[in-house]
Amino acid sequence: MRLIFLGDLVGRAGREAALAAIPQLRARYSPELLIVNAENAAHGFGITEEIFLELRDAGADVVTLGNHSFDQREALVFIERYRELLRPLNYPPGTPGRGAGLFTGASGAQVLVMNVMGRVMIEPQLDDPFAATARELDLCPLKTMCDAVFIDFHAEASSEKMAFAHYVDGRVSAVVGTHTHVPTADHQVLPGGTGFLSDAGMCGDYNSVIGMDKEEPISRFTRKVPNQRMSPAMGPATVCGAMIDVDAATGLARRVQPIRMGGRLEGVMPE
Repeated sequence: MRLIFLGDLVGRAGREAALAAIPQLRARYSPELLIVNAENAAHGFGITEEIFLELRDAGADVVTLGNHSFDQREALVFIERYRELLRPLNYPPGTPGRGAGLFTGASGAQVLVMNVMGRVMIEPQLDDPFAATARELDLCPLKTMCDAVFIDFHAEASSEKMAFAHYVDGRVSAVVGTHTHVPTADHQVLPGGTGFLSDAGMCGDYNSVIGMDKEEPISRFTRKVPNQRMSPAMGPATVCGAMIDVDAATGLARRVQPIRMGGRLEGVMPE
């Protein structure tokens, strides 16, 4: 069983690159599910219904979000209409939308997908991600109620991402981090069989400051005051993500491989 995940889509450049890459990845690797984080897809801040539908029509099976889930106020309404659109699981009770879902893959496998958000150096401060995830896994344990479990862990601190992955090691197929927009080189299978990558990186223009046009971030660092709203960089985008091969018998990972396509970064494609 194969899962493909693409990291944070940033603005139009990242969105258009991902929309072009998704059909190619599906045709080449035949994933059970293809999952995309799109919390920065709408001009760098949040997601619109139109963008969600474009991603779904292009072949994304599940779209995850993060700390910018509701930057576009319309998301508070339309998120209720689509079970394939997930905001972080550990938002307080009563928050619109859902943080987990059981999805039927291309060959019929049942895959539990969760979007979970960390609490270190990130806002808003949500409920305990460890406890929230444990409750969900108790309701839908691997190889009892589902064939695979994938978690997009949206967090700033690599230490929190690593601690979380070790916490669920052996109980989920894979944990892939998002939010920092920089791809890490620590893809591995943990001792208990969970695939892990600290951050998938972004789908966006890397001639930028984490996807944003360079002028305004540099100004804020040097002058300590905002000058204008930050805007996504519009140069050629690199599509970043990961592919996880899962043992159908155990639901645990056999291998994690990075994906980098186009743009400025050196290309890496899974075997």
